[in-house]
Amino acid sequence: MAGKAVKAKSPAPDEPILPLVQEIRDLVQGARRAAAQNVNTLQVITNFEIGRRIVEYEQKGSRRAGYGAHLLEDLSRKLTEELGRGFSSTNLKYMRQFYLEYRSAAPQIRQTLSDKSGALVQQESPIRQTLSDHLSDRFNHKFTLSWSHYVFLLNIDNPEERKFYEIESSANQWSLSELKRQFNSGIYERLALSRDKKGVKDLANKGQIIENPRDLLKDPYVLEFLGLDENAHYSESDLESAIIDKLETFLLELGRGFLFEARQKRFTFDADHYFVDLVFYNRILRCYVLIDLKIGKITHENLGQMQMYVNYYDREVKLPDENPTVGIILCRTKNDALVRLTLPEKSNIYASQYQLYLPSKEELKQKLIEWSESVPDTSEPTSP
Repeated sequence: MAGKAVKAKSPAPDEPILPLVQEIRDLVQGARRAAAQNVNTLQVITNFEIGRRIVEYEQKGSRRAGYGAHLLEDLSRKLTEELGRGFSSTNLKYMRQFYLEYRSAAPQIRQTLSDKSGALVQQESPIRQTLSDHLSDRFNHKFTLSWSHYVFLLNIDNPEERKFYEIESSANQWSLSELKRQFNSGIYERLALSRDKKGVKDLANKGQIIENPRDLLKDPYVLEFLGLDENAHYSESDLESAIIDKLETFLLELGRGFLFEARQKRFTFDADHYFVDLVFYNRILRCYVLIDLKIGKITHENLGQMQMYVNYYDREVKLPDENPTVGIILCRTKNDALVRLTLPEKSNIYASQYQLYLPSKEELKQKLIEWSESVPDTSEPTSP
């Protein structure tokens, strides 16, 4: 009688090599990310160089006999025949504009590449190793965005606003769709309206810098992603549930450094229970941030309640080395005079409006113009 076949036993995982496996996995994954970023950076730098060559060709006197008006169309046709897609006259126009906008940040870029070399693709190694490093040294930050990001940015007329969105997109790793949403929500104007004139200049040069609780604020907060109808009846509980369902997007709207801790956080004293709608922690300021949601007009009772919440967290929850708790009341309608008269001058409690629809960019820009004309410039005067 034939014996039963013995099933081969699978070897047990070799525990000693697991750290090596993890090291190699991390190395390969890191290399893949770097390769993707390298490709992205090379595309942007290549387009910058194409724009430079177009501008230099025009400046050498080739724009004569009406030829310049058709240069991009003719160049697009010939490049498309030889290299395929990606060289439409519109894209070439953006490359030209891209060079003109950024050339001041890389004034000696011509010295980086050999003028004796032929096509740019033949210089892949120098571009990756030399030109990229050269540009990185000359820019405030590297070309870390995709070409599609830069095309979108080039359509922003205000150079300070454009710089802000470029810095924020890079720092927060915004996708193109998120960049468009932040632009359409007017985050630059909303942040600018909560700052003095020096703060607005800092937005353009540094992006959103968070150094004190007021830097966290936007007015209004735009919550169109919640999908709540502006004119429909909804409760504070509905608003809270919608925020939790879209928590990742809400964190993006709040800004940098926010970590979610709890909803309806309960605390008790004297046998009474109290509930904070939303509790966050900001790792940049190292403090708790409490958010109370109000679907109507803010009242002095709302402010008093938030003051109690903040006092409780400061006295019972926060650690000695953490900073004072910040309270934010999100309401449909706020009253600045009421807030100013109800709270102490150095209070860490703020009221901001929210809206359930994207604001009009023109309306926000007009508000910023009016604000700029009414607020004194607190910047230090420059020496003559």
